[in-house]
Amino acid sequence: MAPILTTTPTLQVTPSPLTKEAFAPFGTAIYSPLPRDLNQAPASTTSLTPHNPTPVLANQNSALKYSPISPLLDNYTNKCPSNQPSSARMTMFSCFPRQLRSLPGKNTKAFDVRILECHPFTTQTFTPIDLSSQSTAGGQEEPYYLVVVAPTLKGQTVTAMTPSGPVTVRDPPDLKNLRAFVARGGQAVTYGAGTWHAPMVVVGSRRVDFVVVQFVNGVEEEDCQEVAFGEGVVVEVGGRAVAKL
Repeated sequence: MAPILTTTPTLQVTPSPLTKEAFAPFGTAIYSPLPRDLNQAPASTTSLTPHNPTPVLANQNSALKYSPISPLLDNYTNKCPSNQPSSARMTMFSCFPRQLRSLPGKNTKAFDVRILECHPFTTQTFTPIDLSSQSTAGGQEEPYYLVVVAPTLKGQTVTAMTPSGPVTVRDPPDLKNLRAFVARGGQAVTYGAGTWHAPMVVVGSRRVDFVVVQFVNGVEEEDCQEVAFGEGVVVEVGGRAVAKL
């Protein structure tokens, strides 16, 4: 059971589109820099819009290779208290649609954030599969997913409660500055090491499967830390909050 913070701010957040610039304080947003209608490999890369990293032609000039596009960090060595060695892990999460509640007087719904987690010694990358980058596919509205993150209060501590009594949480999340982003198919996200984030939130009528890449060492409190809290942290979804994305 995650320790429960003794204080929770009242905060209502409207999600923003997931962009590399906006998400940079929390990790890396990953998506193709190429226009959707570019369906033939260019003769050279000089005609392309400049991009970091610069692409190179690959696969007998039938592909463009961008490398590296996101960090894959293993900070366990000499940093985790147990000194337990880590290894790379690739996992699949099948994430089902979350329950939303209606907001009184609004044509929108809300997702109540009640828990955040962080991976203090590793990055964690979520890549959706079987999800179109378009808002509709086959005449049906496509799901999307919310990326909910909070800055880390480095060097600070807060008190949280467990069934055994109070505990101290070091480097806790800054709930007052929590942010939310809307991501669709064609977008992946890497949470930076130590970044607080909500467990994956799928919004729509069907599940979304994600391939997840990170490092683990099998020590529960070093692989994943969690904090829970009461009512008050709300992400507004639907209506104009998503229609403009």
